[in-house]
Amino acid sequence: MVRFDDYLNEQLKDPEFKKEYDALQPEFEVIRAIIEARTSMNLTQQELSERTGINQADISKLENGTRNPSVRLLQKLAEGMDMTLKIEFVPKKQSVFAGQK
Repeated sequence: MVRFDDYLNEQLKDPEFKKEYDALQPEFEVIRAIIEARTSMNLTQQELSERTGINQADISKLENGTRNPSVRLLQKLAEGMDMTLKIEFVPKKQSVFAGQK
């Protein structure tokens, strides 16, 4: 039986596949962050719905990737979990010319 990680690593050798996979990473990270935040507080989707006023079905859609959240919706989720939303822009890699004038 082939393990998923082995299969994924093999597929990532294909440049076209890797490009598409990398393009989806930010969405996957948002989904993962929502799920991890909710489960770290031992909240069900229904309990989070009650705390935020966001329909449970919409929370489910966010978590399964069929709905993209707005920043406002992410803020509402964070507030419902007594958390702060933090969004960052992080350099891909250090520039060779950084710090040089």
